[in-house]
Amino acid sequence: MEFTEITTGLRFPEGPIAMPDGSVILVEMFGPRITRVQPDGSKETVAEIVGGPNGAAIGPDGSLYLCNNGGCFTPVDLGELLLPGPFDPSRYIGGRIQKVDLATGAVTDLYTECDGRPLRAPNDLVFDGHGGFWFTDHGIRDAANRTSDLTSIYYALADGSSITEVVHPVEGPNGIGLSPDGTTLYWAETHSGRVFQRTISSPGVLAPQAPMDPGLLVGLPGYQLLDSLAVDGEGNVCVATLINGGVTVITPSGDTSHVPTGDLLTTNICFGDRDGSGEYRDAYVTVSGTGKLLHGRWPHRGLRLAHL
Repeated sequence: MEFTEITTGLRFPEGPIAMPDGSVILVEMFGPRITRVQPDGSKETVAEIVGGPNGAAIGPDGSLYLCNNGGCFTPVDLGELLLPGPFDPSRYIGGRIQKVDLATGAVTDLYTECDGRPLRAPNDLVFDGHGGFWFTDHGIRDAANRTSDLTSIYYALADGSSITEVVHPVEGPNGIGLSPDGTTLYWAETHSGRVFQRTISSPGVLAPQAPMDPGLLVGLPGYQLLDSLAVDGEGNVCVATLINGGVTVITPSGDTSHVPTGDLLTTNICFGDRDGSGEYRDAYVTVSGTGKLLHGRWPHRGLRLAHL
């Protein structure tokens, strides 16, 4: 498939949300801000964000819910390429889940810890249809101190009343998504290049796994790093792939194919329905190294997310 450029000049875009009015709301991790991109490519700032805005989603009240990694990455500007650099503790404010009023830009901290343990670097989230959302904590790799976090997959309620650690330990979890029928949870580990799947037995609860069975869907060969993901209407897990820049499409049975974008830091994909067909074949992809938002027609039916 072919992509066309909608806009450029973005400071490491992530977390795109295809809105019903045809615009795309995304984060600029090194803005740091939330930006709305119109179909003609024009941009407007929705909210300035302290820290490191990452994954985003619309909740049941119409607000934007945000994973804030706390500013755990340092921008490395190579001129034509912007990279996430090493952890700098002087920039870090602590990880958090935030709620953003799209009309006023007001930002509220919703969760900063779970059971007394601080959130380290929340990365991506997905809402179910029950008023809750799943999210990943990517953790921090601190090369200077030779440490790397083991983190978790969480489930929380949108009203701020409950947060639960559901899966632990996880190594560098990034993208997270739900199957079209809402019964399977998927997440990607960045550094291992693996995508996992688990059956959901009730809201926020996963069915037990057999001993030594982590629920592996697929592990990619060679040196490929995984970022955020979306699930399309055919149940394919579409995971943005770093180094081998593009989107890796993984069928429910584990077969894979690759859609290149030309940017080795391809970070996210979402689906929209700007033609009104109801098939959500408009794919929006953030290519963060070059700071662009791309559009293409997805070869499969897309999927409308909860609360959009």
